[in-house]
Amino acid sequence: MSFGYRQIALAATALTIAAPAVAQRPPSPEQQQIIVLQRQVAASQAHAVRLQQRLDAIEVQLQSVVNRSEESGHRVTMIENTLQQLRTDQDARIARLESAPAAPSQEPVLVAEAPTGSAAKPKPVLPPSTSRDTPSAADGSSDPGEDAYSEGFRLWEAKRYDQAIASLRAFTSAFPSHRRVSWANNLVGRSLLDKGESFAAAQAFLANYRSNSKGGRAQDSLYYLGQSLLKYGQPAQACKAYGELTSVYGDSVRSDLKALLPKARAEANCS
Repeated sequence: MSFGYRQIALAATALTIAAPAVAQRPPSPEQQQIIVLQRQVAASQAHAVRLQQRLDAIEVQLQSVVNRSEESGHRVTMIENTLQQLRTDQDARIARLESAPAAPSQEPVLVAEAPTGSAAKPKPVLPPSTSRDTPSAADGSSDPGEDAYSEGFRLWEAKRYDQAIASLRAFTSAFPSHRRVSWANNLVGRSLLDKGESFAAAQAFLANYRSNSKGGRAQDSLYYLGQSLLKYGQPAQACKAYGELTSVYGDSVRSDLKALLPKARAEANCS
């Protein structure tokens, strides 16, 4: 019996010694192929995940571009509709004026009278067709509205555009019937355009023209509406604004604006 136990013990010891040798044997060719395939599958899966992530990012970017394009198209449509409405309204006003009987001109001549017994000379009156927005040097001494407009102009001239816009809008709010309102609204648009906010500038110019097509700077607002639309990337709409200027005002377009139109039309490739 003792001999049998010794044989069993020796066999177990031999197996224990041989086990590490078996474990250290290199894998067979089939096992190596399986390991390589497993690694390739893992690498392919990781690459597929990265590719899917990139595709998701591209899809998000494309959706953003589509959204911006749709928003830009909506804005252009709004401007087109507004211009068409302006043309319709203008045609209706012209038709009413043509059908009405002619009336004598009631426009007063503004000349300041010198006090009795004084040698003071009358103040010169600023011509309504002057080509600049600069306030007259003789104005502002007794007109709070003129002073308020002049302050906004000086801020614009100093390129302090945000302060100029705030000042000019405060002026139009405080003096809604002042003769400089058209000038101030136009200068708000000029400030926005100078700041690089072409779409906001186009809205300001369009609103100024639409609110008073006979205002002192209505013609300017149509011209600069075209400039704003061109900078916004809408040359066809800019051409419509220039066409509106010549169509509505005809020979009465101011000479300085008339001189600018050929170059403006060329830049927008107007036909």
